[in-house]
Amino acid sequence: MTKVLVAGFTGAMGQKAIRLVQESEGYELVTGFAAGITSKDPKDYDLPAGVAIYGDLNEIQTDADIWIDFTLPSAVYANTKFAIEHGIHPVIGTTGLTDEQESELQKMASAKQLGGLIAPNFGMSAVLLMKFAKEAAKYFPDVEIIEMHHDNKADAPSGTALSTAKLIDEVRPEHEQGNPDETESLSGVRGGDYHGIHIHAVRLPGYVAHEQVLFGGPGEALTLRQDSFDRQSFMSGVKVAMDHVLDLKELVIGLENVL
Repeated sequence: MTKVLVAGFTGAMGQKAIRLVQESEGYELVTGFAAGITSKDPKDYDLPAGVAIYGDLNEIQTDADIWIDFTLPSAVYANTKFAIEHGIHPVIGTTGLTDEQESELQKMASAKQLGGLIAPNFGMSAVLLMKFAKEAAKYFPDVEIIEMHHDNKADAPSGTALSTAKLIDEVRPEHEQGNPDETESLSGVRGGDYHGIHIHAVRLPGYVAHEQVLFGGPGEALTLRQDSFDRQSFMSGVKVAMDHVLDLKELVIGLENVL
């Protein structure tokens, strides 16, 4: 049995990850971690008696093989570092890591020859959107991104939108987009700017996770869109990560790189 720790197990995504592990053949939930919780009785969380519960990162003692993380942007770096240092394969669904932090974590994992995965989005539709957007950017270099999420999301822009921009930037020809003399009568109205690619973040109740990538060209336009209507849609990607992560020898960024 492959043993699994779920960090952030009391949250909405963490709860779905718990059920995924429990329902997947060949996997065993051995540890739950949620910063700040006081009760260590698994029965208080409707978990089997043998599951160890922790509320403090530094107190964790586990023989888990995989660390699934759905926590907070402020905690994800320390959590991932802890997992790598303790030889646990990280599967990270929490966004908010900087490029520098990802690079540092990759170096740590490489030194231990430990495989892991950081995925800004585990939804298959989002992974395909990023793949298609990168291909389209070769032909439509003028592009903007709109991401829409529930109003409780802690970070902006979303990790998916930022990753989409990074993938587009890899193939997008260098050029000036838009009016070089434009001004903003309302500060920030043009959104964030990643190497000339504007990213707009929407936060509204009723939304879950959605993204549009808009391409424009002379006399035509192309719009790519994906919608996640339920967090359950992310679990197919988490299962793919669980099935592959023990075979990896490095920390991989992006689910598309293990498909």
